[in-house]
Amino acid sequence: MFIFGIIIGLLVYLALRLKVYTVRPDQRAVKTSFGRAIRLREGVALDNEGMSEEEKERYRYPQLKVIGPGGPYLKMPWEKVHKVTIATQAVDLTWDPTKIQSTIEAVTKDNLTTGVNGQLRYRVSESNLYPYLFGVSSPMEHVMGYFVSVLRERIANFVDPKGNELLTPTAEEGLDGSDVPDATPAVELSEGVSINDLRKNLPLLNSYMEQQCESTVGRYGIELDAALITEIDPPGEVDRALSAINSTRNQVAAEISTARADAEQQITMSKRAVDIATNNAEAEVAPLRELANTLGDIKEKGGSGALKAYVRNLKLPLLRRCTRVVQTLGEEVTS
Repeated sequence: MFIFGIIIGLLVYLALRLKVYTVRPDQRAVKTSFGRAIRLREGVALDNEGMSEEEKERYRYPQLKVIGPGGPYLKMPWEKVHKVTIATQAVDLTWDPTKIQSTIEAVTKDNLTTGVNGQLRYRVSESNLYPYLFGVSSPMEHVMGYFVSVLRERIANFVDPKGNELLTPTAEEGLDGSDVPDATPAVELSEGVSINDLRKNLPLLNSYMEQQCESTVGRYGIELDAALITEIDPPGEVDRALSAINSTRNQVAAEISTARADAEQQITMSKRAVDIATNNAEAEVAPLRELANTLGDIKEKGGSGALKAYVRNLKLPLLRRCTRVVQTLGEEVTS
């Protein structure tokens, strides 16, 4: 009777402690039994190009059994369900659970302190839930710290990839497109002012950050969807100085463009003048060349007598128009 009572009490206890749960479409769940997650495979290394071979060996996490959306599911008293939202989420770069800040400070290559603002879009990786749930206590905090560290390192060493393309067509071409073997690259007007370079190349900076943070999937189980760095704001006095530099740079660039256009116009006009003079000279020479060819053909076919007769016949129209004929030593002079 005593054992029967224990069994009845245990059944009542289980009936009271048994629970059912559901998983929403934007969620995934992992169940633990006595604190241990249900696993499918041990020590799986993700094929992540953003990690070195040593890091891939270090971040080998077990692959867990993931419970998909649906329900109701039954949960035993000794089991615990961990639900994770896998929808894409956004977080500001300034997010930090340990402090309140309005911007992220970074130092550029010319030792200027600037503020950086933007957002990160991320989602939890369904294929690697172990590091997110059990690897670290605050995975998003680790991801933000890693991202900010990479961002500061990139800003400190950033150089405009376009370089000296502002002032020269190419290093091998002149203004008219001809080859210039000894051409020298122009000096970049904003050399040393890396904040200008950063502002001009925000898409390139965002793309670089996305590539560098591909390893967060294997490290922390968080997949970075996009990095949106939207603002590069230096201090007020630095911003005013940069505005003056940009104004001067735009003015110099406009003057260079004007001078380049004038030079190209002068070159075009000179080419056209040479073409016109060449055509006029060819037009004057063409009748003489034709006459020389005709005289050569007459002499070749008829001899010197035919040539003299042809020349005498050409003189007849001139004799009709002359007013005086002077003949000396067998030669005639008309006027």
